[in-house]
Amino acid sequence: MNTTRTVDSALIKQILADQYKAWAAGDADAFVADYAEDATVVMPGVYRKNRAEIRENMAAGFAGYLKDSAVTDEVQDIRFLGADNAIAISRAGILFAGESEVPADRFVNATWVLHKRDDKWLVAAYHNSPAAAS
Repeated sequence: MNTTRTVDSALIKQILADQYKAWAAGDADAFVADYAEDATVVMPGVYRKNRAEIRENMAAGFAGYLKDSAVTDEVQDIRFLGADNAIAISRAGILFAGESEVPADRFVNATWVLHKRDDKWLVAAYHNSPAAAS
């Protein structure tokens, strides 16, 4: 991997790490700080069409069922599509208050589509699905 890709990979991993620090803090603004204005989120039963909707949904979650939760997330792969686009694959799970490990049936595989705009990587799209069939 060339030096540029090593740096870009580190920057992308930091975006995910910062996002989950914001999650643990219950901070919806910080959670979406690295999302593009037109970012989308698709999860089972959920479609959010822009950063404002994503932020609103996360703020409601942090005030409700996601209160005092955290996420464990492991980047599995980062693949670059040209100079300004990347796809990251991760395996993640939510730790709810009082839990010390994520139950196996709550892990998801996630796809992150990132785009570099003005020398800054931004999340353009996020999708997840259960890691194992139930």
